[in-house]
This record gives sequence, structure tokens and C-alpha cells, in this order.
Amino acid sequence: MRAVAACGLALWLLGAVSTGAAELAPAKLALVVPMTGEAGRAGQSMRWAAELALADWQGRLDRRVELVVHEDRFDPGQAVTLARQLAKNAVWGVVGHFYSSSSIAAAGVYAEAGIPQITATATHPRLTARGYSTVFRVVGRDDQQAATAADFAQSRLRSRRIALIHDGTEYGRVLAETFRETCDRSGLPRVVLRQEIAQGNTSFPDLIARIVEARPDAVYFGGIFREAGLLLRQMRQARAAAAFLGGDGVLDPEFVTLAGEAALADVYLTSLPDPWQLATASPVIERYEGRYGALGPHALYAYDAVGAYLWAYHLAKPRSASPEELGKLLRALRGGAYPGALGILRWDARGDRAPAPYVVYTATRGGSVHGWFEQAPPAAPGSP
Repeated sequence: MRAVAACGLALWLLGAVSTGAAELAPAKLALVVPMTGEAGRAGQSMRWAAELALADWQGRLDRRVELVVHEDRFDPGQAVTLARQLAKNAVWGVVGHFYSSSSIAAAGVYAEAGIPQITATATHPRLTARGYSTVFRVVGRDDQQAATAADFAQSRLRSRRIALIHDGTEYGRVLAETFRETCDRSGLPRVVLRQEIAQGNTSFPDLIARIVEARPDAVYFGGIFREAGLLLRQMRQARAAAAFLGGDGVLDPEFVTLAGEAALADVYLTSLPDPWQLATASPVIERYEGRYGALGPHALYAYDAVGAYLWAYHLAKPRSASPEELGKLLRALRGGAYPGALGILRWDARGDRAPAPYVVYTATRGGSVHGWFEQAPPAAPGSP
């Protein structure tokens, strides 16, 4: 009888805890991703990953967290309108937005309301450079990957002369200028050529002639795979053997098609780590693919953005969506270390990942990424 009574008491207590949690109004967490158009597939994979993270955490929280999905249609004006609506509706946090321009536009609204904003995809430096205490990202910054490339050129390639080329876009300029600034601080490699090209251009005879004349041992390109592939092909046709470096906008199989396989020697591109090489990601990928199919783009970053929010919520236990209560969550994020699928995530005072998450890839037939790119191994201890 005593055993039965004890069991009954335990069940009553469990029921009381569950009932108490159920009686609390749900905390609404907004996910802002594209659900239509060209990026709709990526947005759907991110939604599934967010739902998976929520399912993993739900039983460990003092209240139910409800995911509400929105999109801003790649329109900064619409992003601001949506942000105001979410603030009015007293959401407890926002994972988004998908695009940097929309994230930057909406950030001020969230900051004014004290709402945590964690982006899984926005990489423009300006998002976190504005000093808002509410902004975080689980992805890296464009200038971080350019600095990673410059460090690689200095320490691994031992480059001494660099040609800097970009496509005139904001993305391309940020990469090229950050690469130059990183080189300027150490004095090497020395910039011997700087050139802007136009997106859509397919032939670069004057630029190729200048590259041959300048004799760089490395060319850094800030831009997208189309112009990068054509530029590299024409460089190799002119017997310019300089190493070719670029950012994640180049890491695409179409780059290989445009450049030609014969041109791929000494090609190095920065991007985020290959998730299949992360031991911490394996169980998440297995569960995701068992439920939804092949892992979609940005899915792990959405998983960790939601997971980091819920982890901080669990630590801080905010009682409402007031700025004062959500401030507890923000402090838990900024001062903590979240054990995510992508590894241990920490943030600096601006809300950026610390250290920068970028790695270098080499162009390799049969590589694990797109069949053409392989993550370069880290330098051996004691080597440059």
C-alpha cells in the first residue's frame, strides 16, 4: 500500500508540474525565413530544423514554446513592418531574418523592444556592428572569411604579391577590402593590383593582361562563382599560375564547370565547416534525415539558432516578454557557451561568433562538398 501511495504521490507531483507548465501562456518564438520563391526550399529545411530543435527542448522548459513562421519576401521595408508586428504581438524572440538586408533593417525594431534576434544566415558585418545588445548570429561574417583567407595566404601559401579583384557588389567589396586590411596590418602579401569588374561580364582581356604584368603569386576574388569561374579559366589560358582564392559565393559546382577542371590547381575558397566532419552534428543530421530526408541548406544553423535561444531561455527562465525579463535571456546568451550541433558556440560583445567559424576548402575531384570541394586539414602543430 505504501508503494502504491508513493507511486500515486509521484504521479500527482508530476501531473502538478506538467499542469503548472501547461497553465503558463506559451512563449512565441518567431522564425522569419523564405517559404516561397527560389529560396523557399532552404526556408522549408530551416523550418524543419527549427521544429526538430524545439522538440528536443520542449520537455525541459517551464512553459511551452510555440514556433510562429513568417517571411519578409526579401524586402527590407516589409521586414520592418513585420518586426513591428512581432513586437506588438510580444514575441519572446526572433530567429531571422534570412537575408542580411532584411536582418539589418529589422534589428533596430527588435532592439528597441528588447527582443532577442538570432540569425542563422545573415553574414553582413553591419548587422552586429551597430552595437545592438539584442543581435546574435550562429553563422559567420563576410569580413571574417576574408580575414581567414588572408591569414591562409600569409601563413600557408607564403604569398608575397596579391592581386585583389571584386565584382562591385557589397559582398564582393567587403571581402576585398577586409583582405587588403588584413594584409596591411602585417605588411604581407603586398597588394600589386586592385580591380573592380562588372557582374555579368564574361571576358576580361585587359584585366588578364594586367594580372600577367603584375606577376602576383595569388589572386583574391570577392564575388560570385560565375565571374570567378570565367576569370580563372582566362587566367590559366594566359598561363597565369597564381593561386586563386575566394569566398563562399564561389564554392559552387558551376564554378568548376565555368573554370574547367584543368584550372583548379591551387584554388582555395573560404566557407563554413563541412557539417559531415563535425562529430557534434552527426546525431542531429541522422535524426533530421530520418524525419525529413536529405539535410537542407542552412538547416544546422537554424537548428542551433533555435537551440541557442531555448538553451538561454532554460538558463534565464524569463517570466514574460518584457524587456527586463528578456534581458536575462540576452545576458545568458552573451556570457555563455552553447553546446550545439556546430560545436561549442560563444559570442563576443557584438553578438558575433568567437572565434570566427570559417575554414578553407580546396578544389578536389570527388570532394565531400558538391563533389568538388574538400575541407583543407588544419596546419600541423608547430607548422605555419
